[in-house]
Amino acid sequence: MTNPFDIAGVPVGRGRLFLIAGPCVIESEAHVRKMADSIQRIASDLGVPYIFKASYDKANRTSIKSFRGPGLVEGCRILRAVAKDTGLPVLTDVHTPQDCKDASEALGDVEAVLQIPAFLCRQTDLLIAAAETGRAINVKKGQFVAPWDMRHAVEKIRESGNQRVFLTERGASFGYNNLVVDMRSLPVMRGFAPVVFDGTHSVQTPSAGNGVSGGQPEFIPVLARAAVAAGIDGVFLEVHDNPAQAKSDGANALHLEKLKPVLDQLLAVHQAVSASRV
Repeated sequence: MTNPFDIAGVPVGRGRLFLIAGPCVIESEAHVRKMADSIQRIASDLGVPYIFKASYDKANRTSIKSFRGPGLVEGCRILRAVAKDTGLPVLTDVHTPQDCKDASEALGDVEAVLQIPAFLCRQTDLLIAAAETGRAINVKKGQFVAPWDMRHAVEKIRESGNQRVFLTERGASFGYNNLVVDMRSLPVMRGFAPVVFDGTHSVQTPSAGNGVSGGQPEFIPVLARAAVAAGIDGVFLEVHDNPAQAKSDGANALHLEKLKPVLDQLLAVHQAVSASRV
């Protein structure tokens, strides 16, 4: 049972493919606004419901020297301003129970999704605190967690009084510095919650870039097409206008110029799959 719901007009689990996209981290207010406007135009032209994503803090970077973001107060101010100006719902990571309360308050009256990072998907206090904000919650499946075991994360949130929860697949650890996607995980998890596929972190090579993570972005389209064919509800893509200069996860980001053709392919696959169910 997927338990469908809406996030500011974005249907989750209702049979319509939606998009979560944006840069990994807030690099500057000007850059965030540029990316939100550019991606919104593409999504609007294609009729794809859209949630803008960017994190105010990336607390699990490989190196202590890596850029983390502007921090909670400034980052949430920027996200709230973007949401106000564009009308888009926004999504950002939280890392501690206190972050959930503080970020939710800082985001104010805009529609926002709190995202539980994959490494923290089993942290009970974090999941409960996120649920208690009343915000929609995206839990990324840990690289070390079996898909059927993500039911427990969903139950922690729902039993804390929040029914607006969905899961995101982002690959499973496969030896060292590598990930593999088991497409069976998508229908398994969709049996108890709406499911999104992260096409960019799934092609990451964790910590394989001499102090940063590497990636194989050339495989984003093929994995995303396969995931849509498997019946997912949404697609998560880290998108950047200059991945080579991105301050976080540029090695696995999708170039902004490639977003429209990739979405065209995904919509065609989704239409074909939907038609076959009639």
